[in-house]
Amino acid sequence: MEKEIVFGLTTIKYSVTYAERKTLRIQVSPDGATTVRAPLDATISLIEEKIKKRAGWILKQQNYFISLGIKTPKRRYISGESHLYLGKQYLLRLSEGKPNSVKYKGRYFEIICSPKSKAEGLMKEWYREHSKVKFAEIAEPIIQRFKKYDIQPTSLYIQEMATRWGSCTNKGKIILNTELIKAPRPCIEYVITHELCHLLHRSHTKDFFDLLSTEMPDWKRWKIKLEVFMY
Repeated sequence: MEKEIVFGLTTIKYSVTYAERKTLRIQVSPDGATTVRAPLDATISLIEEKIKKRAGWILKQQNYFISLGIKTPKRRYISGESHLYLGKQYLLRLSEGKPNSVKYKGRYFEIICSPKSKAEGLMKEWYREHSKVKFAEIAEPIIQRFKKYDIQPTSLYIQEMATRWGSCTNKGKIILNTELIKAPRPCIEYVITHELCHLLHRSHTKDFFDLLSTEMPDWKRWKIKLEVFMY
């Protein structure tokens, strides 16, 4: 649902999505888009009231991202194009042939496929498969640390998500966005730590942030890095 409000001389456009949640969340992405995630019973008047209260912050965030010159490049999956893996850029070398394959060569990605239009699908599948292994590897020592709080996730699940880097369920399942495999390792550690904190504190309360700061004192640095790095 697309909406807008007028704040001073500025019109703030935003979209609203409803979900089974207790709190209302406002998010500004690096491309400037503002998204409101609201409880199922939230009224339009309540949402507008929250947007007006946070209007100054929304504009500040949008201006911050503009100052960084962030622009999302459209991937064409052609030779010479760069692609991210664990925070580093790697060139793509694409050639036509069979069998279809993606190989990480340390300095570049080599994709062999026929026709070449299959390159995008192959690359995404490579990311999915490697994210399963890498995320489990990164998560293991963090999960071990959280055992002192009597916290143990039931499972670690990987999927594509449009608006979140991670989430967790009431049953203890942690879900991570496949796209995180492109981010630096500390960014991945931040998201995993964030979701583990939610297993103890469901909302973003002071206790939640105190726990997050205890387990990852520099979490704000990596949160910002993640927001600007991936767009």
